[in-house]
Amino acid sequence: MNDREPVWRRFYPFASHFHSLGAHRMHYLDQGEGDPVVLVHGNPAWSFMWRELVLALEDSHRVLAPDHVGCGLSDKPPDSAYQYRLAQRVEDLTHFLDSVEPERPLTLILHDWGGPIGLGFAVRRPERVRRIVLLNTAGFHVPGTIHWTLRLIRRSRLLAYSIRRFNLFAQGAVRLGCRQAMHPAVRRGYTAPYDSWDHRIATLRFVQDIPLEPGHPSYEELAEVDRGLRRLRSHPLLICWGMKDFVFDEEFLAEWERRFPGAEVHRFVQGGHYVLEDAPEAVIPPILRFVRREPAS
Repeated sequence: MNDREPVWRRFYPFASHFHSLGAHRMHYLDQGEGDPVVLVHGNPAWSFMWRELVLALEDSHRVLAPDHVGCGLSDKPPDSAYQYRLAQRVEDLTHFLDSVEPERPLTLILHDWGGPIGLGFAVRRPERVRRIVLLNTAGFHVPGTIHWTLRLIRRSRLLAYSIRRFNLFAQGAVRLGCRQAMHPAVRRGYTAPYDSWDHRIATLRFVQDIPLEPGHPSYEELAEVDRGLRRLRSHPLLICWGMKDFVFDEEFLAEWERRFPGAEVHRFVQGGHYVLEDAPEAVIPPILRFVRREPAS
């Protein structure tokens, strides 16, 4: 490692690639060769969260891990230049996949906001998807009530200001999203891209884009994803769930099981929201087995 490189770089030994979305660049990882696996992160993460899974898969698969616009090493445009909404995220992912891997069937591995975004692509292009892995995520409207912390952020101007001024959401996520304390350098890796007011716009906009009520700009988009889930019922589905996640809690998992009763489900009792951080040695093996499994003839 170059002495001038930040310490978190030693955990992220990957070359950077960039995909043009017109006015903005989307950063992504492109590792290995073979059947393509696409890793789609949520908020306030970026492709850094997938580092151990990328290393586990790259010997047998082509691994693609994009950073959403506003996140990670992608461009971070202001509101005047970009629509920070679910529909735009789905459009971005579709453009990316149609460009870099346009023909072969894909395995999608989705976490947090990566669920609605990746499934938004999948329900429109079910023939492009081979199998799906879900990690503490959703693809439907919130069952029950959203956690009070997210409600408060959406309502409080002071908290919105604090997210942009002090990186409150990203800093809080790396502390509250795991049951085991992150290594300080790993924690720094998660938060490093969100190093200024301008660069923290997506961490706030993602929270504000949670569509809780009809009339919200993304409400119908998420409802369309929900309605489209029936098109994926024949697809192999693996669910790996951190049971100590206080946002994507047992209600979300129960909803997935209700909709996909044939899914393979692994519960990680001591895993939090970032279940790959809490228990990589337990989570990664079932993912590898599932991804490497030959599809039924």
